Amino acid sequence: MTTITLDIQRAINDDTLPTDDAFNQWAKAALAPYNKDFELTIRIVDVAESQQLNSQYRGKDKPTNVLSFPFEVPDGIELDLLGDLIICADVVSQEAKQQNKSLNAHWAHMVVHGCLHLLGFDHIEDAEAEEMEALEIDILAKLGFNNPYQL
Repeated sequence: MTTITLDIQRAINDDTLPTDDAFNQWAKAALAPYNKDFELTIRIVDVAESQQLNSQYRGKDKPTNVLSFPFEVPDGIELDLLGDLIICADVVSQEAKQQNKSLNAHWAHMVVHGCLHLLGFDHIEDAEAEEMEALEIDILAKLGFNNPYQL
């Protein structure tokens, strides 16, 4: 059985944020198929922190919904540490409204999407995007959410 150890850091005060149980459920749904233990951090941030990190690490001077920072385990070391997700609450909220999605559904999508990035999935090439999106759709359906790519 997969064990997910999740460190949830709330760098903002917002009573509309999902519960720790919800974050755990979504991360576990994304990671359980890999049948190993994982440790990761989910940090919920404001626009300023998201923009600063996006600019520093991706060269994009704007806030973004989710940033994924995979942990690179040195050779010969065995750790369950997967990495960090940085999620901007304001961007997630704005996107949910723009896309006519429930806030909860969009949060779930961002956690699943970010976890898949931590596992090495990407969406730069079309074939990679199709594979990653299919996984997201399947995982979110199992959680009771609609296809996030059907607007």
